[in-house]
Amino acid sequence: MTGSSAHGSTVHLAVYDTFADWETGHTTAHLTQNGFTVRTVGLTTGPVTTMGGLRVQPDLALADLSPADSSLLILTGAALWDTGDALAPFAAAARTFLAAGVPVAAICGATAGLAREGLLDDRAHTSAVSFYLAATGYGGGERYVEADAFTDGDLITAGPTEPVALAREVFARLGVYEGEKLDAWYRLFHDSDPSAYEVLSA
Repeated sequence: MTGSSAHGSTVHLAVYDTFADWETGHTTAHLTQNGFTVRTVGLTTGPVTTMGGLRVQPDLALADLSPADSSLLILTGAALWDTGDALAPFAAAARTFLAAGVPVAAICGATAGLAREGLLDDRAHTSAVSFYLAATGYGGGERYVEADAFTDGDLITAGPTEPVALAREVFARLGVYEGEKLDAWYRLFHDSDPSAYEVLSA
């Protein structure tokens, strides 16, 4: 496996009330199958309830999260991103990760949280639609990319309908799948292309 970075092989998934649990299923499942450990991070260690009604008990509190212990921070969408500043601490954590050279992956509403934090002003990025981010008042509109998911250095962003594309970008960034296998993984799970299975299982 080539997925272990200099920061070890633990990936952190932020969890909070109303988080969109379907947006990272492909990412976390295939990271786990490829030797990574996924740990959940909440504002506290108190249980949260996902948008799908699942109760999740975080493994650790955000105050105890360090980029030095992580290969990646994943931020999912949630209704709370657009209803106030409750999740702003997670965007601040993303700033700390990026400053330390540890990747951050954000999908759906989490991209707006990063926009409010100023993290998209100088990085190419995508989201649901450009005017969704423009409504945050951020300064990165000229860097918006029309794409299902996009990687700029250590930052991965994706729109809310693109959990498979988000996973593809994460796998590429962490070296989980590369080249033909990465393409085949995406074709299998995004396009239901049966010929891709042979490439993956080779």
